[in-house]
Amino acid sequence: MLWESEHAGAVAAARKTGYAIYWNAPTSEDDVEKQIAIIKHAIHNGAQGLILAPDQALALMVPIRDIVAQGIPTVVISSPLAIPPGGKLSYILNDEDETGRIAAARVGMILKSEGTVAVTGIDPDVTGIVLRANAFERDLRVGFPRIKVVDERAGGFNIAQAQEIAEDVLAKNPHLSAILALNSSATRGAFLALQNERLFGKVKLVACEQELVPPLTTGQIDSIIVENTYQMGYRAVQQIAAQRRGEAVPAEVKLPPKLVTRENLNTAEVQQMLTMDWSGSR
Repeated sequence: MLWESEHAGAVAAARKTGYAIYWNAPTSEDDVEKQIAIIKHAIHNGAQGLILAPDQALALMVPIRDIVAQGIPTVVISSPLAIPPGGKLSYILNDEDETGRIAAARVGMILKSEGTVAVTGIDPDVTGIVLRANAFERDLRVGFPRIKVVDERAGGFNIAQAQEIAEDVLAKNPHLSAILALNSSATRGAFLALQNERLFGKVKLVACEQELVPPLTTGQIDSIIVENTYQMGYRAVQQIAAQRRGEAVPAEVKLPPKLVTRENLNTAEVQQMLTMDWSGSR
């Protein structure tokens, strides 16, 4: 769901700018070699611009530098690479400090300022995830000193592995109050672990990235901090079109995330952020 919304935004902007969208991705988010192959294939076939949601910060540096050196406008979205913006490279990012702040505030509120929390899905290869985790722990420590982070676990994009990690967290922390899942795979893994252990309600789940939205309505997931990938896709196409016209574009833009709960799930603002309608009908 995270990137289907980005696709919808890109299509909506393309209809206004006269571009066609070629949208593709690996079947697994940890298949970086496949992502690089898709990028090279698109450029070889004459793509006039590139929008990239990177699966890994370091491995993609060389191919992106090569593409930018060819003068092809490139917009990296959601999480940055270790390359400064400039020239034909720009960033439209999720505001990870804000994500961490929202997560800390939500955990603090639902635990009434006291309890224990585990953090899952820490991926050192994704810059945004690391920033997100650091911001959460900083704001939690300052704002809610009686809530303790009792477990921190690494995790990538493998859902089965994420479930095993979450189950181990629950086994080793029998009095756990909440889990913060930092990415969509960690969210699915934690959800399945809580389901198997019949701990819904006892252990609160706060998620990052839009995944498993239906359990919000039942309370099985407390809340999701949603990235505005729709606007990332929309603005990325606009920036590529502007650069093709020779206009300057912002080097970096940060878009605020949104805390989504069952109370605001059906609002127009949230529904646009979650839309998977990339047919052009919106």
